[in-house]
Amino acid sequence: MTALQFAIGALNDVVDAPADAGRVPPKPLPAGLVSVREARIITAATAIVGVALAIPGGAGLIALALLVLAIGAAYDLVAKGTPWSWLPFAVGIPVLPVYGWFGATGTLPPFVVTLVPMAALAGAGLAVANARADLEVDSSAGTDSVARRLGTDRSWWAGAGLMTGAIAIGIVALAQREWSPGAWTLVGAGIGVIVAGLILGRRDDPGARRRGWEAQAIGAAIAATGWVAGILPAAS
Repeated sequence: MTALQFAIGALNDVVDAPADAGRVPPKPLPAGLVSVREARIITAATAIVGVALAIPGGAGLIALALLVLAIGAAYDLVAKGTPWSWLPFAVGIPVLPVYGWFGATGTLPPFVVTLVPMAALAGAGLAVANARADLEVDSSAGTDSVARRLGTDRSWWAGAGLMTGAIAIGIVALAQREWSPGAWTLVGAGIGVIVAGLILGRRDDPGARRRGWEAQAIGAAIAATGWVAGILPAAS
């Protein structure tokens, strides 16, 4: 999965290289640290490595690896910079834990019914927050993102609503189980960081919105770790 994400990220930077020119701080391509040709080689090589590492897991895991690449490429090449940029996040993020579970066990996780809608909402929420972080850049480039389409205020409420929905599904579905104190601590800490990111992202300042988006992503990862820690004993 690390290799697959390298491929998606490198392709994203290749696509964004013209629009990223002049950004401060500069990204690797416009800064001249990496050439477009080198980035394309990295994209192809890491995609091949990622799929190759899935081969021991069988045809199902290979298919999931190809699906991850397809979703990432769809975002990089088609959906990014459009009002539909949230959709690959909503579809792709639920695939990540499914990939890990299927690769380790050869079966789908028993909690997939809860996992998929929760991860889809969180993925869409993070995509909206990411679009809000790039609002000024997208506006100057004429890019019609979901944040531009909704506006500063409504896009914040949309992102906050999506993240709240994801948190609510996770808590309601799992509150009936006996979680360890460590799992509850991680979930609570993650939710706290998400809320802090939402508050920070509410400010009318590009830097604050960028930090708010990053905080939400970190908080979601922390909360997801606690959620998995809480659900694993019952699933095993």
